[in-house]
Amino acid sequence: MTQSEEELTLSVDMAPWEWLRDHLPRGGLVVVSPELDLVAAGFSIASDDSVAVGAWIDSGMISKPSATQLFDWDADPDTPFRFLIASPYVLIQPLTPLVS
Repeated sequence: MTQSEEELTLSVDMAPWEWLRDHLPRGGLVVVSPELDLVAAGFSIASDDSVAVGAWIDSGMISKPSATQLFDWDADPDTPFRFLIASPYVLIQPLTPLVS
C-alpha cells in the first residue's frame, strides 16, 4: 500500500552523510535535486509513476550518487541531508547553505 503524500511529509527527516552511507552498497540511495520536492519524488517513486520518475531521471533531477559526490561527502561525513524512505529506496537531498 502506497503511503499518502501527507504521511510521506511527516516521514521526512535529517541525517548526516555518515548515517546514510550504509545504504550505498545495496544500491538504495537516490539523490534528489534541491530544486525538486523530496516528498513529490518519494510519492512518485512509491506509486510507480514511471512517466514522472523517468522525466526526472532524464533531466538529472534524480540520480544515483556520482563518484564526485561520494568523494565530497566521504571527505565531510557530517554533510547534512534531508531524507525520505520510499522503500526500497532512501531518497536523499543535500542541504545547501543559504547564500547571502
